[in-house]
Amino acid sequence: MADAAPLDTTIKVVTPENIAFEYQLAGPFRRLPAYVLDVFVYSAALAVVVMVGLYLGFLTGSVLALSVYGFLGLLVWFVLGWFYGALCETYFNGRTIGKWICGLRVISVDGRPLSGMQATIRNLLRVADLAPPAALGQFDSEIAPVMAVPTALIGLLSVILTPRMQRLGDLAAGTMVVVDEKSWRLPVAKVDDLRVAALATYVPGDYRVTPTMARTLAAYAERRAYLTPARRREVARHLTDPLVDRFEFRPDIDPDLLMYALYYQTFLAADNAAPPDLGALAAFSPLRKDMDRPVAEPPAAAPPVAQATPMASAANPEHSAASPEQLAARPEQGDVR
Repeated sequence: MADAAPLDTTIKVVTPENIAFEYQLAGPFRRLPAYVLDVFVYSAALAVVVMVGLYLGFLTGSVLALSVYGFLGLLVWFVLGWFYGALCETYFNGRTIGKWICGLRVISVDGRPLSGMQATIRNLLRVADLAPPAALGQFDSEIAPVMAVPTALIGLLSVILTPRMQRLGDLAAGTMVVVDEKSWRLPVAKVDDLRVAALATYVPGDYRVTPTMARTLAAYAERRAYLTPARRREVARHLTDPLVDRFEFRPDIDPDLLMYALYYQTFLAADNAAPPDLGALAAFSPLRKDMDRPVAEPPAAAPPVAQATPMASAANPEHSAASPEQLAARPEQGDVR
């Protein structure tokens, strides 16, 4: 009898930009502590609101004021009970307080951050996931039949039976709950193009790459070899266009080259004990303010040695002196291997 395959809770998501991430799905027993913490948080908030309302009502000594504060307390209870999760997940990137403590996050099934509508749908349908309720009266005859506790059997079965571990609210909203840290591997990439190192030296020192951006750069470096030059520029432009303005770079900087410069600066520059020898590229500035600045001509190349053939430089034009325009739009050169 063949051994059963181990349960794999990892799911691969490919974004519309053709960048793939791996997420670890959160199972029911990992989500339960987050839900309990959220219930405790909004119950404590409700208790504080009710006590403050009662205190103000008794302080005024007015029955009308006490009724108003009681109504406001019920309103807060309704909002917290039904919209606490939706509001937190909308404005805190898919996290509630409980999910944040437990390291969980809600995202769309396509890997994008969830929208406000998705957060509202999945939280409003929570009442269906908590069904069926169990009446406490069946355990003690002295307890009123209306007193019941949710069993969450519907939600539990839905999480167990769906490949993305989605409850009914997740299925309706197109979302899933994942462990907040994406699992990813740093590609073993070697950057041989001197233009990348030259451009990386102009990245502002106060620019800090976020963890999400770092993962995107690593994934881009890993998959770039499988993309055409036009597709590389199209994918990279989504992230580099705002950075060109922020860094005050000249507008004709190749997006693919800038992505690699950021990758080099983030993962490889710190590993190099000495700065690379940029040669003639050291005299070039990609800054917008230096576009009209004259650039000194590189020194004349030494005559070839006797063993070299005259065709060496023609067969390898990349070995010749670089011009300033080599840092501009030339995506076909300088592959990462």
